[in-house]
Amino acid sequence: MSKTQKITVSEVDSLLGVAAPDGILPVQAIRALVSAGALKSAEPFAAGQIQPASVDLRLGPRAYRVRASFLPGPGGSVASRLEDLKLHEFDIENGAVLETGCVYVVPLLESLALPQTIAASANPKSSTGRLDVFTRVIADGVSAFDLVPAGYRGPLYAEICPQTFPIVVRKGSKLSQLRFRLGNPRETDEGLLQLQSRETLVSGAKADIQDGIALSVDLAGDGNGLVGYRAKRHTGVVDVDKPGACAVADYWEPVRADAKRRLILDPDQFYILASKEAVHIPPTHAAEMMPFNPLVGEFRVHYAGFMDPGFGHSAAGGAGSRVVLEVRSHTVPFILEDGQIIGRLVYERMMEVPEVLYGRELGSNYQAQGLKLSKHFK
Repeated sequence: MSKTQKITVSEVDSLLGVAAPDGILPVQAIRALVSAGALKSAEPFAAGQIQPASVDLRLGPRAYRVRASFLPGPGGSVASRLEDLKLHEFDIENGAVLETGCVYVVPLLESLALPQTIAASANPKSSTGRLDVFTRVIADGVSAFDLVPAGYRGPLYAEICPQTFPIVVRKGSKLSQLRFRLGNPRETDEGLLQLQSRETLVSGAKADIQDGIALSVDLAGDGNGLVGYRAKRHTGVVDVDKPGACAVADYWEPVRADAKRRLILDPDQFYILASKEAVHIPPTHAAEMMPFNPLVGEFRVHYAGFMDPGFGHSAAGGAGSRVVLEVRSHTVPFILEDGQIIGRLVYERMMEVPEVLYGRELGSNYQAQGLKLSKHFK
C-alpha cells in the first residue's frame, strides 16, 4: 500500500481483527498500522523502535528555538506558529546542544494517518524523564499536549525543554513514545481488585485502590541509607544517545535517610527517588503513572508515565520492580515522609497480549530495578 494512499477503517480492522476489543494496541498491531500506512516515517523504522505497547518517536534533522511553549489550537498548524515564534532554526543532523531553560520544537520523523477508531497519547521515555528533560508531543489542530485524536492525519512535533542538564541530541534521537488506544480500555477499581488478588500488581499488605493503585515513596533507604539523588547544577552535557558515558558524581549528589525518615524538597530542585512498593504489569495490561493531585502537595512526580506489559513480570526477568520517581517541588519547600502516597498507577487492558514483553528478551534497561538513575550514568 502506498504511503500516500488513504486508509479505511475496514482495512485496519482486517489487520487488527474484525471484532477487536477495546484496548491498548500491542506490538503486532502497531506493525499492522505501519503496513497499512496509518503510522508512517520519513526514514525506515529502526530495530527495536516498536516496543511491546508503544512506538519510540525520533527527532528529525532540523530544530527550532522558540520564544515560548505553544499549542496550535483548532484549525491551526504547528508549522505556521513556528514561522511566527521561532528565534533560531538550526541543523541537528550530526548533533547539537539544547541548553537548559530554552524551549525547542523539533519536527519528528514519524507521522500519522489514523482511522477514526484509533487515538494516541504520548509520554517521555523513562530515560528522558530521569534526565529532567521536559518534552511533549504536539499535533496540528489540537488544544492539548501529548494527545492525538482519533482520525488524525498529519505531522508530529516534539517540544523539548531541558530543565537541569544541557543535552546533546541528533536526528534519530528518541525522547518520546506514542501509545495507541482503541476505545476505552481503562481498568475499573473492581477489576484492579481482582487483578491484585490474582496477579499481585503491587507488593504490600493491602493495596490502596481508588482511581488506580497508590504508590508511596521509600525514604527508609537501602543498607547504606541511600534514598535517592539530587541533581547538581552547572554540569557538563549529557548525550542522550550515549549510555554509560557520564560519571554519577559529576551530575548527582546522594540523598541519605535521616532519623525521621523524611526529606525536605528544595524548590525547583530535581530528585530521583523510588517507590516503596514493587510493581507488576502483567502481559494482559499496560500502565501509566498519573500526575499527582496538586491539592495534596505542590510537587510533580514522574515525568515519564508509560509502563509496558511485562514490567516487573517474573517470567520476563522482573519479579516485581520498583518505580523510579522523578520529583520536583514547586514554589515552596515541601516535606516528604516515608510511606507518603505520591502517585497512582492506572492500568489499561491490552487489545491482545503482545508478542514480546518488556524485559530480558528486549534487553530492557529498567527491568528488576530498584533506585536507579538513567542509563546514561555509569
